[in-house]
Amino acid sequence: MIQLESLTLGYGQQILLDRVSASLDGGGLIALLGRNGSGKSTLLRATAGLGKIKSGRILLAGKDLAGLRPEELARTVSFVTTEKVRIPNLKCRDVVALGRAPYTNWVGRLQPRDREIVDKSLALLDMSTYAERTMDQMSDGECQRIMIARALAQDTPIILLDEPTSFLDLPNRYELGISLQKLAHEQNKCILFSTHELDIALTLCDSIALVDRPHLHYLPTRQMINSGHIERLFRNETITFDPKELRIRVR
Repeated sequence: MIQLESLTLGYGQQILLDRVSASLDGGGLIALLGRNGSGKSTLLRATAGLGKIKSGRILLAGKDLAGLRPEELARTVSFVTTEKVRIPNLKCRDVVALGRAPYTNWVGRLQPRDREIVDKSLALLDMSTYAERTMDQMSDGECQRIMIARALAQDTPIILLDEPTSFLDLPNRYELGISLQKLAHEQNKCILFSTHELDIALTLCDSIALVDRPHLHYLPTRQMINSGHIERLFRNETITFDPKELRIRVR
């Protein structure tokens, strides 16, 4: 679903990823791991068509990102950033309904099928009871779940999420991960999300994309655990990764 071909990303003279190639398949939940500042968000933004590419190309569902018209891009990939979003004058149902914009007619009127998708997206994130609330009455975690529901309502084959669990408590982090895993498997979607939650990535994800600046390693989760890449990337004088117990240990 997502193909990176000799992709180079960076700012000015600073290179974050250098001529990396990978093919990220559909039907799976993929965690994007890496240290702070390694280029995870930059890669997500570039894949969403929001960032500049120094060289190489990105293919989405077999089509060159650079050649997609805005309406084609909106029907191919949805993206949720880490930015806090609060829309005080719109009910949550209406915020989620914005995800249907690529499919509605020229007046933006929702059809019964659109309303059904909006309701299902709210239900999948366990946010149906918030449908008539406005986001200024909600916590950061609740607002984040509404924005993810909007991305689900957009009904694209590719979903990109930048730190989607950052405002959630531990039970909700796992519930979200399980919901995304189910969605990817049942609807053959490619869901790529950046995270610092190593335990969630290693227990719930089908594959791992690991940014090891300026390289990108992409492997099925079990192979990534056994590859030594995670141990090497996260090892320092005080911590180390235990591949048997799938946890960070303090020395």
